[in-house]
Amino acid sequence: MKALKSKLDSKEFAVTAEICPPRGTDTSVFMDKARLLKGTVDAANVTDNQRAVMRLSSLACSLLLMREGIDPVFQMTCRDRNRLAIQSDIMGAFVLGIRNILALTGDHVSFGDHREAKAVFDIDSVQMVDVISKLNGGTNMKGTPLNGRTDLFIGAVVAPEADPWEPEMIKFEKKIEAGARFFQTQAFYDMHTFRGFFEYAAQFDVKILGGILLLKSAKMAHFLNKNVPGVNVPQHLIDELESSENQLETGIRIAARQLKELKTFCHGAHIMAIGQEESVVKIIEEAQ
Repeated sequence: MKALKSKLDSKEFAVTAEICPPRGTDTSVFMDKARLLKGTVDAANVTDNQRAVMRLSSLACSLLLMREGIDPVFQMTCRDRNRLAIQSDIMGAFVLGIRNILALTGDHVSFGDHREAKAVFDIDSVQMVDVISKLNGGTNMKGTPLNGRTDLFIGAVVAPEADPWEPEMIKFEKKIEAGARFFQTQAFYDMHTFRGFFEYAAQFDVKILGGILLLKSAKMAHFLNKNVPGVNVPQHLIDELESSENQLETGIRIAARQLKELKTFCHGAHIMAIGQEESVVKIIEEAQ
C-alpha cells in the first residue's frame, strides 16, 4: 500500500489528515474517525504521544489503519526512545507493512501529563531522518549491514512562518540532505509567505504538503498566537471568527479557502483538525 507516495510521484495533489490515538485500549472511536476519512484523504497520520500526553502506540494504530485500507503515516518522535529502540521500531513498522514515516523531535515532557518522565532525545529529527535513510540502504546507524533493508517514504516537518527563518531553513536543508522526501508543514495562515517558502523549496527534490490547522474559535486563534512559536493567525481571520455566529463553521470555511488555494500550486495539504475529523471531510468537500 503506497497511496501517498504514488499520488505525489504522479504529481497529483495529495491530502493527508491526522488522527490521534486513544488514551487507552478502546479503539472504537479511533476507528470510527478513521472510517470517516477513508476514501477522502490519501493517507492518515497517527500522532506519537502528541503534546507529550500518553496515548496508545502510534505503531499499533498505524497497523489498524492499514488493516482498514487506509495508508498510514507512522509518526515517530525522538523524545521517548533511544537510538536502539528507534531503529527497532522503524524496522518493525516496515515488517508490519507500513511504508510512510514522519520524523519529529516531539514536544517536551514538561508540556504533557507525565512531567516527571525522563525525556530521551538521544538523537534529533535530522539524525532520525538519516537513520531511516541508512535502514533503507541496508545498514544500521553504525554502518553494520542488515539482513533485509527497509523501504520507507521519509517525511519530516518544517515551519514556513518561523521567525527568524534562517535556523529553520538550515534545519530544513539538513533534513533534505539526510534523506527526507516529503514535508508536512506546521500550520500557516499567510498564503503570500507560504508561496515564498514553496518557491524556495522548489529547488529541492521534495514534496511539500501545506499545513492547515482548523481554527475552531477565536479563542483558539489567540491561544496559538500566544503559545505556539512559528504560528501566526492574522487579525483579519480572528475578526472573521469573532463576528461569526458559528465560529467552527467559519473556521471550516477559512480552512477550505486555504485548501482551495493550495490546490493551485502546491503538492498537497496536511489537515489538522484535532478531534474534529468530521470537519476534515467538510473542508475537503467545500474546497471542491
